[in-house]
Amino acid sequence: MDPQRMREAWERLRWLDERLGHQLRSHRGGSLVRVGTEQLEERVKHLTDYTLELRSILEQVLVALGSRPAGPAEP
Repeated sequence: MDPQRMREAWERLRWLDERLGHQLRSHRGGSLVRVGTEQLEERVKHLTDYTLELRSILEQVLVALGSRPAGPAEP
């Protein structure tokens, strides 16, 4: 496992949650509030953005798990 790549993936995951996580959480009123088409489209866009970036982060985690730790940089 490459700990540096794993740290980078963890930081990307934290940044993703800070940036987009609040947009995916339940809004006031729960499921009883009717939303318009534009609001639904916006939510789907946020979910799509979140999902695509999460997929990229997961790919980075899998590469980190399968990689050897980076050696010291050559001068």
